[in-house]
Amino acid sequence: MGYIPITSFRRMVDAVQLQHLGQQGQPLPARPVDKWQVLRELAIARSRFGLSDRDITVLQALLSFHPGNELAAPEKLVVHPSNATICERLNGMPCSTMRRHLGNLVDAGVILRRDSPNGKRYVRRGPTGPHAFGFDLSPLVRRFAEISAAADEVRAEEQQLAALRETISLMQRDLRGLLDYIAAENLPSHADRFHDLLSLTGRALRRKLDCDELKQIETQLQQALDMLHDQLEPPAIVSPTEEMSSNDIENEQHYQNSNSESYESEKGENTCVTSAEQRRMPLGLVLSACQEIRGYSSEPIQHWTDFVKLAEKVRPMMGICSSAWDEAKRRMGAEEASVTLAAMLERFAAIRSPGAYLRSLSAKAAAGAFSSMPMVRALDRCLAA
Repeated sequence: MGYIPITSFRRMVDAVQLQHLGQQGQPLPARPVDKWQVLRELAIARSRFGLSDRDITVLQALLSFHPGNELAAPEKLVVHPSNATICERLNGMPCSTMRRHLGNLVDAGVILRRDSPNGKRYVRRGPTGPHAFGFDLSPLVRRFAEISAAADEVRAEEQQLAALRETISLMQRDLRGLLDYIAAENLPSHADRFHDLLSLTGRALRRKLDCDELKQIETQLQQALDMLHDQLEPPAIVSPTEEMSSNDIENEQHYQNSNSESYESEKGENTCVTSAEQRRMPLGLVLSACQEIRGYSSEPIQHWTDFVKLAEKVRPMMGICSSAWDEAKRRMGAEEASVTLAAMLERFAAIRSPGAYLRSLSAKAAAGAFSSMPMVRALDRCLAA
């Protein structure tokens, strides 16, 4: 075309149009752009350009009039379908609706109008080549890097949102589980406020929330979980060699009615301790009796969560496969399985197959015939002897 117009037929010139028309004198990038790839990237980043999914659908129809898949040759980047033809490819979309979406694409700077002197769209062939009037797709080529970068940002944000929602879902499950445990054991707590929090966060998650809103919910749930953990956890251990407190001694005496008095008692008659009783087993008693496992931790073991994490770390070193460990946690509970593993570590040299031994104890636990408490008591008596 001998002259490239910079204004549209019977339309006001706006700043966006002038901004992108100012780039027309510059050569196109040397590397061609796949038209469907740029469409996919723009569909992901459409909100960054102020576009809707219907705008993208209209752009897809325009791109279907471009021959081939690559946007490269300048003389082929202007498509000139009539409004009626575009509406046909849009499955009968009303012309007024289609024109509105075309205007949105122009305002976003992803296409340009190349109107003829009378506003019609056509191609005129001459000795210097074809001259087309219609919609110019060159902004898609020039802005491909910008569009791709915006799409990458959107994908990263969506991944972060998905991760936050997943974390919140797990935290809700844990909070609900702790509240159920407290209710079952009739333990004192301010349960109503935590139930209200679960209800409020559940309703909030029905809406489309941004990262800041999700992080705020995550913080609220974490605070609630910390408060419940503080209520359920035993006092922090100041020193592994510190003498047991009077409360610990009273709790420890709670188990004196066990019928099994030796480490091997789990092989015979073993009194099963309920989950509530196991929860009340002082962590100080476990650490005092099972001293080997403490050597694998560089930090003080202050809570049951610390103890369970340490057991997860030691388990593969003992040659116990993940399936046997998962089975033990499922049948005993994570804390009970961790105590059992720590007790096994104390007599590790005498155990021929730790994995098989743990599986046998898991089977007994499933039948309600096993508790780690006699093992811990037997180890504690050996140290005191």
